[in-house]
Amino acid sequence: MKPQRSEIIGRMVRFLNLDTDGLRRIVLESIVEAGEFTIGSLHEIVRRRLDVSKKAVASMVGYICSSLGILHVMQKSYRAPRSYVLRNEYADIAREVLAGL
Repeated sequence: MKPQRSEIIGRMVRFLNLDTDGLRRIVLESIVEAGEFTIGSLHEIVRRRLDVSKKAVASMVGYICSSLGILHVMQKSYRAPRSYVLRNEYADIAREVLAGL
């Protein structure tokens, strides 16, 4: 069962309200900008704007995957890095929430 649009918006707003150092906003903006990414590629994008470790970015992506539920995870083989994709139905919601806060 898919969560309602208002539930996803509420989760994103709560997620961004807990942002003390700007990392959550930058990671979410970078995810929206990239669309499809790996942890390494997202870390490169985030590192241009904020000095942060790869572990911190990976942790934030894991939190977004489990709590917000807006990402789809793909892995072609067990040796290949995981690829994350922002689900199409949530891309507009993410842009809306980022613009509104």
